[in-house]
Amino acid sequence: MTIPAERLTTRSRWRVRLHEIIFESDTRAGRTFDVALLIAILVSVLAVILESVADIRRDYGPALRALEWGLTVAFTVEYVLRLIAVDRAGRYALSFYGIVDFLAVVPTYLALVAPEAQSLMVIRAIRLLRVFRILKLAHFLGEAQQLMQALRASRRKITVFLGAILTIVAIMGTVMYLVEGDEHGFTSIPTSMYWAVVTMTTVGYGDLAPKTTLGRFLAAMLMILGYAILAVPTGIVSVELARTTHMVSNQACPACSAEGHDLDATHCKYCGAAL
Repeated sequence: MTIPAERLTTRSRWRVRLHEIIFESDTRAGRTFDVALLIAILVSVLAVILESVADIRRDYGPALRALEWGLTVAFTVEYVLRLIAVDRAGRYALSFYGIVDFLAVVPTYLALVAPEAQSLMVIRAIRLLRVFRILKLAHFLGEAQQLMQALRASRRKITVFLGAILTIVAIMGTVMYLVEGDEHGFTSIPTSMYWAVVTMTTVGYGDLAPKTTLGRFLAAMLMILGYAILAVPTGIVSVELARTTHMVSNQACPACSAEGHDLDATHCKYCGAAL
């Protein structure tokens, strides 16, 4: 069956308008939608936090649950509209923002179908997943795109750095296991590696500490090494962030909803669709 050209044009127009309202932030309608969504996110997260307080849950539990369901329906409609507004709904659904939007609505429905015989802690854990809604705030951070680009550009260097850290932790954990032994709490190499991580990051829980002179000397060396090493990833990301601090457009791709395009870009650099 062939769709009439007039109908196709009308449908395209309302989808374009819907995309502008939901994904664009440089129009009046888009800004209004963003402000309303921002308020809804903050209210929903605040409701989850308040519901965890026993006294508030006892006095205002029904009101908070009614508010929760109203916000869940609103977020569900928003999620469906986002899928309709883009040409490649599957790509958006599997993107970071798409997964966050899905996590913002599914816990409330999961709490409905969860068997009552299960532990209440399981149901509570499902409901606490609603806090993922706060990740939806990333939609409103223009700098988040630049930060993500810097992290992506730094991933190889950071991977090498993490590999070096894991190597040091494994070596120091093994050495401390041999030096200190079971009598001083270093009962295994994994336990000793845990101590090495805590020591290198200068957290120092105090639950495990060397008792021998050699062990304390090695711990001191690891602490000093930790101070020097922990600054490395900051420098790596800072350099890449400085490279990506060029002006970018607020326009979102109508096909995959990706943002962060150059001001003179005519096509999406992620999926190739025309902007």
